Amino acid sequence: MPGVDLLISNLLSPIVLAFALGLIAGAIRSELELPEPVLKLLAIYLLFSIGLKGGVELAAVGFAEIGGLIGATAALTVGIPVAAYLVLRRLGGFDVANAAAVAAHYGSVSSVTFFAAVAFATAMNTPSEGYMTAVVALMEWGVIVALMLARWSMGKAQGSAGVGALVLDTLRGRGILLLSGGMAIGMLAGERGWQQIAPFYDDLFRGILMLFLLEMGMTAARQFRAFTQVGVFMTGFAILMPVAMGLLGTWVGWMVGLSQGGAFVLGAVCASASYIDAPAACRAALPQANPGIYLTASLGVTFPFNIVLGLPAYYQFTRYLYGSP
Repeated sequence: MPGVDLLISNLLSPIVLAFALGLIAGAIRSELELPEPVLKLLAIYLLFSIGLKGGVELAAVGFAEIGGLIGATAALTVGIPVAAYLVLRRLGGFDVANAAAVAAHYGSVSSVTFFAAVAFATAMNTPSEGYMTAVVALMEWGVIVALMLARWSMGKAQGSAGVGALVLDTLRGRGILLLSGGMAIGMLAGERGWQQIAPFYDDLFRGILMLFLLEMGMTAARQFRAFTQVGVFMTGFAILMPVAMGLLGTWVGWMVGLSQGGAFVLGAVCASASYIDAPAACRAALPQANPGIYLTASLGVTFPFNIVLGLPAYYQFTRYLYGSP
């Protein structure tokens, strides 16, 4: 069966196996660890690499070619956190702070899931468009939407000053800075400039990603110990919400004319939940929200689900949409 073969292929890929090794190491409390400075360096490399390559690709296309994609992405950036917030408030009975904090995580993007999806699409011989980096940079702003929902619901909106502070905090995050800055450099350097640095930023990418996912596996395993804090409802949300948004994102990509790989990556991005930039924003803006809920859900449940099962599921859906064998 094609779906089963795809799942097995994903489970046996070096990237997923590195993540699985990290899970095992974390579960048995291994002494294995990557020093924090090394981990930060790996994250900077991955984000900057994706930004540079996306900028080169973006320089080769006109706005008319990606205008529909940018418009659809803007709608998803607003729609996903709003949908998550309403589900958590009305069905889960969450208070405003915790609902908004979780919505901020699911409305934003997991850069690592994006890296894994790009690598997955390439491995399946359906590479995504390089300018998908612009999608990731734009969707990072989903955290702003969720936090503004919280301010509005709590009656604490303070006008433009409050909004400006939130925007500035988001711009300070390494995700937007490195992706956007990398895109700008890639666009200015062009293909000729990219060829000068490709051996470092292209050829080494998957190996660096494996090291990063090894550490992410250990981090996710540590979150499993707080699994009971999220409860049955939150566990279901952390699985079903990504699946619903992943299928929606894939369908939107198909509708706006992306390639099969591009639609798959858009779906994976929509299905992801941030656990790097969003927690920092929520700790500052919503200190009353419980990190045990939003971190365990995003990193302990959604992230491993997407890496192991979600990516092949979203890719299988793209095969159905595009009529691939």
